[in-house]
Amino acid sequence: MKETTDPRNILVDIAKIFERLNMKYMVTGGLAVVVWGRPRYTADIDTVVEMDSKDVDKLAKALRELGEHGYISEDAMRDAIRNDGEFNFVDGETGMKVDFWIARNTPFDKSRLARRMSKDINGQKVYFTSPEDLILIKLLWHAKSHSTRHTEDIESVLDISGEKLDMEYLKKWAVKLSADKTLEEILNKK
Repeated sequence: MKETTDPRNILVDIAKIFERLNMKYMVTGGLAVVVWGRPRYTADIDTVVEMDSKDVDKLAKALRELGEHGYISEDAMRDAIRNDGEFNFVDGETGMKVDFWIARNTPFDKSRLARRMSKDINGQKVYFTSPEDLILIKLLWHAKSHSTRHTEDIESVLDISGEKLDMEYLKKWAVKLSADKTLEEILNKK
């Protein structure tokens, strides 16, 4: 196993699989923070994907084709679909983990997927969550975990992408998600 790897390589491989299988997805988490905020270390790749049980076998097969020692569990995939949860793939060559969060049938997840934005990564179009939706999901994760990592990520995105943000959209959804007080606290620090 390689000791280090450029996460962009596996990200491009995953994006190609989604494209080939015609699956709607977006990258979120630490890699999205790198795109919309300041660079920071991330140990995995987080994606949100629209899929149902008919997609399990073809996605698992495509992921296994990335290398003979990769790990994916169809049972975990089906469980994630049933429970609006997540499953992961571990690349056998690099040890890089890719988390696949199932897109829920909620207005927020529908909005996030509709607003995803493409970026060119090593010559491949890769879809990322919008910076506004990244802030919103980080607000939700902060409410659950109270981790300062999420507020630091929000501040990073505000610092780097702030002038380009759709603040009306951001504030509207923060209210709908009951995250408006935390957002205001962060904005007032700026």
